[in-house]
Amino acid sequence: MSDETERLPPRSDFSAWYNEIIRRAEIMDVRYPVKGLYVWYPFGFALRNHTYTHLRSLLNRDHEETLFPLLIPETEFMKEAEHIKGFEDEVYWVTHGGLSPLDVKLALRPTSETAIYPMYALWIRSHADLPLKLYQIVNTLRYETKHTRPLIRLREITSFMESHTVHATWDEANKQVESELVLSQEFYHDLGIPIIISKRPNWDKFPGADFTMAVDTVMPDGKTLQIGTIHHLGEHFSRTFNITYEDVNGRQQFGSQTCYGISERCIAAIIGVHGDDKGLVLPVTVAPTQVVITPIIINKRADEIFAAVKTLEKELKATGLRVKTDTRDMRPGAKYYHWELHGVPLRVEIGPRDLDNNQFVCVNRLGIKTVVPRENVVESVKMLLDDVNDQILERAEKHLKNHLMTATTPEECNERLNGNVVVVHWCGYRDCAEKLEKLTNSTILGTEIRNKYVINGENPCIICGKMGKTALVGRSY
Repeated sequence: MSDETERLPPRSDFSAWYNEIIRRAEIMDVRYPVKGLYVWYPFGFALRNHTYTHLRSLLNRDHEETLFPLLIPETEFMKEAEHIKGFEDEVYWVTHGGLSPLDVKLALRPTSETAIYPMYALWIRSHADLPLKLYQIVNTLRYETKHTRPLIRLREITSFMESHTVHATWDEANKQVESELVLSQEFYHDLGIPIIISKRPNWDKFPGADFTMAVDTVMPDGKTLQIGTIHHLGEHFSRTFNITYEDVNGRQQFGSQTCYGISERCIAAIIGVHGDDKGLVLPVTVAPTQVVITPIIINKRADEIFAAVKTLEKELKATGLRVKTDTRDMRPGAKYYHWELHGVPLRVEIGPRDLDNNQFVCVNRLGIKTVVPRENVVESVKMLLDDVNDQILERAEKHLKNHLMTATTPEECNERLNGNVVVVHWCGYRDCAEKLEKLTNSTILGTEIRNKYVINGENPCIICGKMGKTALVGRSY
């Protein structure tokens, strides 16, 4: 499937590197004959599955998984005017069943509020039914007109996790927003991806939401990638879809809602944030292969080496690790290149000298070599996997810190946006935002920033000079 005879473009040329790594590391095949639709290779799908299995484990603490239909009747879809206005240019419509025109057109879900909330109106009757916290992982379709890119900007989002919750009060829903922000922090910490949380400007919030909190990361080229959103919907949709409950006093009340989304952009973040000139660098948490064993076959001791390899593989797999042994008839260097390209966190080499010395040579994906004794190799491998995970996170944190800049003038902001995100102060008015965005070809991502490297406070607005809040400015995918 992949061509490993040539080196990758340097990661400093991120666009070219990304396109090549998607193909050469067998993440996705872009040759499907519909623009913006891509096919997962088995290796890429394994990475996707381990990532979403981990996400499920976090959600399942207090959510339940469900599945709603792909098709949404136009009669339901058109009920919420503000919501529809936000998606009207992106909807795919089904107008025929076979050769027969449909009486009611069917939308292919761009997002599922209008599919889920009519059912919530049927399911919720009493305060005893609350809170209701459900999620699904599904495909969504949006007629994306911008430049499409695998995992980042697609017409079919194949792995969209959307959580939809209903609560008795606005404050309880707000606590859910905070809970999902904490979940996002835990999820991305486990993937080694530093994030910046901010509150989107009102004109950039989810259509129909009271407010939107967004999760961004900084890619190698300094552009931001939005990798999660949490929306406080208030009573907006519950009033439209009549989602009511009887409170303890017997009165009918509208529910207060949230929705929360993470797409396969989380996979793009893993690839982009951690990769290097050799290929993928995968966190142990989600790597399809966590340990690869490479026998070094020299002279006539092949049987002895293969026996040692087989024993080690069995011992490591018994602990739950995902292990492969590379027995292909290839030079060791070619094998190393293959597994480095695919981001395997740890390689264990076994050759005649290792047998004689009762030891194994372990090399992590960042190139750090460690010799471990045979008698406690399992414990040593686990320790080395923990170490490489910590090293990956530390390296990513350093990248984020080094690419967070500050500016007090539009000229300074424009200069520092080359390869970075910039912290400024902004009065909150749209006119000033639009002026700054025009002068710098950027976007005000949000305020109320949550990141240990950013201090929120008040200072003069970068445009008008009135007192303003800390705001994040970036060039985004």
